[in-house]
Amino acid sequence: MKTCKRLLALAIALSSVLTVTGCGKADDSSSSSHVDQVEVQDTSLVDSMDEELTEEDRTIRWMGTYDLNPTGNSETSVEMSLFQEKGGKVEWIRVTDSAKFDKLAAAITSQQNVPDIFKYEWMAFPCQVTKNMYQPIDSIVDFESDIWSDVKQGADKFVLNGEHYVAPISYSVGVLMMYDKDVIDAEGLDDPYELYLEDNWNWDTWRAIMDDYVAGSTADVKRYGVAGWFAPQVIQQTGETLVKYEDGVFKSNLLNPDIERAETFIYDLTKDGLVYSDWVDNAKTCLGSMDNILFYVMGTWAMTGNNGPEEGDNWAVVPIPADPNTNAKITTSDMTAYMWVAGSEKDQAVKTWMECAHIAATKEEYKEAGKQKFLIDNPQWTEEMYDVIQDTSSSNYEHVFDYAYGISALLSDDNSSEDGSCVTRKLYEYVTKTDADGTQYTWSELRSSYSTVMDDELNKINATISAMTK
Repeated sequence: MKTCKRLLALAIALSSVLTVTGCGKADDSSSSSHVDQVEVQDTSLVDSMDEELTEEDRTIRWMGTYDLNPTGNSETSVEMSLFQEKGGKVEWIRVTDSAKFDKLAAAITSQQNVPDIFKYEWMAFPCQVTKNMYQPIDSIVDFESDIWSDVKQGADKFVLNGEHYVAPISYSVGVLMMYDKDVIDAEGLDDPYELYLEDNWNWDTWRAIMDDYVAGSTADVKRYGVAGWFAPQVIQQTGETLVKYEDGVFKSNLLNPDIERAETFIYDLTKDGLVYSDWVDNAKTCLGSMDNILFYVMGTWAMTGNNGPEEGDNWAVVPIPADPNTNAKITTSDMTAYMWVAGSEKDQAVKTWMECAHIAATKEEYKEAGKQKFLIDNPQWTEEMYDVIQDTSSSNYEHVFDYAYGISALLSDDNSSEDGSCVTRKLYEYVTKTDADGTQYTWSELRSSYSTVMDDELNKINATISAMTK
């Protein structure tokens, strides 16, 4: 499914919002001719690499779908600027999205062209860790240190056999809702941004706005309330996820009543004609060309650069509306992290890169530089829009993600499913879809259909982990 194939791009864009500009495609531009508009000061928090290290030892090999080095007119990322100040370089091993995991596995197996770092994705933990694709990071990351102590609690969620495998660089909001303020004003609707500022942006106020907008449909123009990727995020506003990880064991949470309540809410939105279920590529298409959908929900990759507002547009963003039954502030978290690939021996260079990346994402002076870089690259984004991202990515919110996306190919990987939708996606999103006879799926039907599969896959991964501890 297209959404899952864009998950890495989503993660890239979100981390870029907090620290750098959105990633551009590789071109023939030379980084030597690149000039940044925003200066990044060096930091004393990270030690320079040993002078005795060769240039090869200072260079980390990065396997990914995009280049970490600046290209074209994009600003150099803050973390790259800091890493270069410490004597580091990054070499890009370019892979396609569809082949990246196969390429990584082949490199590890053959010990040829092995990268040092690979972008954290949901399948990394626990699935790929149990396949020995990555190595633990405790030898290069001290979670009691000043640099890393702020993310120790998050890192402790990614422990197997007492060893950490993930050092969170940053947490950021997974998706946002973008809308046209001029349409809101013309229709006389409550402004979602104002409701957000008043702590009154929730399922009820969101539904009321969409109901009023869709009521204006005509014989010629059918209106919809929302398009994009939102079902998992709405459900997770309850604070619940499909899979829990407790005491080293992964457990099913499909019988949770809050999940059922949220699934029913989304089912009703779809049944009542508020959901546009076809794929829409980006905000520019949805809010610009189509002009009959009120909210577009996706990661910032689909709202920035060429996908975002143009001069003259009066667009805004808000977070996923809150569950009205809870007072907690919750955001579906997109975690930026770099996995240390099994077989890599660049411990000092990888350590320095991770420290530079974390400082760039969390220290105020560098966050401000990241903001300025982002606004330069996205001139039609206002500071208010950027501040929504900063707020919902902050510690003011409880950051939620679901281990269900990282258990196994059958449960977690769309690309391994014949119909392009893994079991986790079906459980989260198929209440917005219909079967071959045109009947909309209910939550009880989906849960009944896939609970055994869920249990079987969790039993397998738990058995694998248990065997690793013996």
